[in-house]
Amino acid sequence: MTPAARLSAAIDILAGIADLRVPVGEALKDWGRRNRYAGAKDRTAIANLIYDALRARASSAWIMGEDSPRATMLGALKISRSMDADAIAQLCSGERYAPTPLTDEERARLASASLEGAPEHVQGDYPEWLAPHFARAFGSEAVAEGRALAQRAPVDLRVNLLKTTREKALQELAHLEAQPTPFSPLGLRIAVSGDGRGPALSAEPAFVKGLVEVQDESSQLVALIAAPQAGEQVLDLCAGGGGKTLALASLMGNSGQIYATDADGRRLMPIYERLERSGARNVQVRAPRGKQDVLADLEGRCDLVLVDAPCTGVGTWRRNPDAKWRIRPGALEQRMKDQEAVLERAAKYVKPGGRLVYVTCSLLLEENEDRIAAFLAAHPEFSSDDMIEATRAAGLEALSERADFGANGVTLRPSKIGADGFYICKLDLVPVQ
Repeated sequence: MTPAARLSAAIDILAGIADLRVPVGEALKDWGRRNRYAGAKDRTAIANLIYDALRARASSAWIMGEDSPRATMLGALKISRSMDADAIAQLCSGERYAPTPLTDEERARLASASLEGAPEHVQGDYPEWLAPHFARAFGSEAVAEGRALAQRAPVDLRVNLLKTTREKALQELAHLEAQPTPFSPLGLRIAVSGDGRGPALSAEPAFVKGLVEVQDESSQLVALIAAPQAGEQVLDLCAGGGGKTLALASLMGNSGQIYATDADGRRLMPIYERLERSGARNVQVRAPRGKQDVLADLEGRCDLVLVDAPCTGVGTWRRNPDAKWRIRPGALEQRMKDQEAVLERAAKYVKPGGRLVYVTCSLLLEENEDRIAAFLAAHPEFSSDDMIEATRAAGLEALSERADFGANGVTLRPSKIGADGFYICKLDLVPVQ
């Protein structure tokens, strides 16, 4: 496919998901099945065009004066790919499979329109209904945070200490120009190409052999700050695909026991293959079994309970740009209820002297500091750790200078650390005297 034909396909797919009720990944798979002439490189290029357009949806609409799929895509070429009006016009020739030629108004807007005078949510490319929440969380830095969340994310890998070292992994992936991550001592970072393409990791021996796992640097930092110790009993209560479970197992050196579970058994499915590839032998997966309580024997027994709570996912917008436009105001209220419920559930598994680590990939105070404050008010037997000290104790002194420390937790912001957004809080269960 020519670049112009790819652009046409991207506009058509955007039109098909205009209401954004279907995840983009599903729409792309459906398009690929119906257009088998498109090769792997074509599908990747089209996907990256769409993701770039979604990252800049609000600002593109402002520049183009409308929010149609075509306007969104043309505006994103200017904003996300720094293409000028002439370069965009060459793609829109109207010939063969190319988009129709630019109108005079489109060309004029692409040549001279700017974001001057645009509202903050437009400048920062986030939903208007979230503007007061961003203002509360970031104050005058709301636009900067939104823009950071609208950037492309690199490919981050975590070195599996059960099989190798970071130095050896860097040598294994030197041909991909892998570099150490700035904060995590376990991380490698691979830059994406100008068109958004990353490496084909499934064909890399280092990945196939389990020497490295795909994991954003912030997620790696969560495991390091949780500080699991060899020999401990650990519960990963919302394990999902197992990324943090694997990181905990690596840090524990296959000693002790990790119990991985999730309320949705389908989300656990990837963990089995990943565990086999990693060489982790201290993980017991406990999938849900109807009404049976698969964790009954763990009540009051765990040294560490990790709660990667369900949340709006605001901190992962760099990787899931469609998610920020699909989320609705009611979802935040529901997630807050979910977070309160999972904290209540987690508390009963912590043993006296143990700790509960609450994590979200959100940046909203309503899902983070507010939920912990409410939990502590209802559970005086728990106390919050000094997160500055916890960060330094994890060997992350550099991070302590870039993270935001609140009354009860620490927030990792993409604008400050260049990784996904996360909130982390450590709570200690004080032993009864």
